[in-house]
Amino acid sequence: MAVCPHCSREIEDASRFCRYCGGEIHTPLPRPDKPPESPPPSPLLQPGEYLKTGWRLFRQFPGGFVVFTLVYLVILAVISHPRGIGWLAATAIHEPLTAGVIIVAAKLLQDKNPRFRDFFGGFQFRYFLPLVLLGLISRILITIGLILLIAPGVYLMVSYIFATPLLVDRGLDFWPALEESRRFVTPRWFSFFGFILLLLLVNLAGILALGVGLLVSIPVSWCAVMAAYADIMGLQSDY
Repeated sequence: MAVCPHCSREIEDASRFCRYCGGEIHTPLPRPDKPPESPPPSPLLQPGEYLKTGWRLFRQFPGGFVVFTLVYLVILAVISHPRGIGWLAATAIHEPLTAGVIIVAAKLLQDKNPRFRDFFGGFQFRYFLPLVLLGLISRILITIGLILLIAPGVYLMVSYIFATPLLVDRGLDFWPALEESRRFVTPRWFSFFGFILLLLLVNLAGILALGVGLLVSIPVSWCAVMAAYADIMGLQSDY
C-alpha cells in the first residue's frame, strides 16, 4: 500500500486520486507489474588506449620515471639478495614504492606537475603500514593459491590489480582495498587478464632490449594501470 501525500492515509498503489481526500497523486506510483530496470552495462576495458595513455604520461615526466625505476630495481635487488634482508622485506617495501608511481601518475592525469619526491609518497605515515600489509597479505594469498591449484593464485593476481590505487585514492584499509578490487574485477576477469598479458608483453620487450628497456616499460605499465583505474573507477582524491 502507498500513502497519500496530502492526508497521509493508505491508498492503493496504482491510484491517481486519494479516495479519502480526493487529492491528486502527482508522482506516478510504481506498478507491481513494472519490469525491473536492467543493470547498467559493465564498463568496457580499452587496453590499447590505456597503454597509449601510460606512454603519454611517461613522456610528460620521463627523467623522473626512469631515475625512480632504476632506484626501485636497485632497492629490490639489494634487499632480495640472499645475504640481504630477504624476500619478505622486498615484498613489504614493494607496495609503498609502487604507490609513489600511482601518486605521480594521478597528478599527471589531473594536469598537475609532479615532483620527484612524490615517488616516495607511499612512505607517508597514513599509507605506509596499510601498504605493507596489503603487499604481504596479497602475496601470501597468491602464493598459497599457486601452490595449491595454480588457478586460484592466477585469479587473485589479476583480481588485486586495483588494490593499491584503491588504498591510495580512496583511503581504504588494506583488506577492504583487496576485496573491493577483487569484487570489481571478478565479473570482468578475462578482460583484465588480457590487459595484464599485454603489459607482460611490453615488459618482455623491455627485457629483450638489453634489460635497459625495463626503465621505460615498467613505469609505462604502472601508468597504464592507473589510466585504467581512472577511466573505469574514477579518481576521487585531489593530488
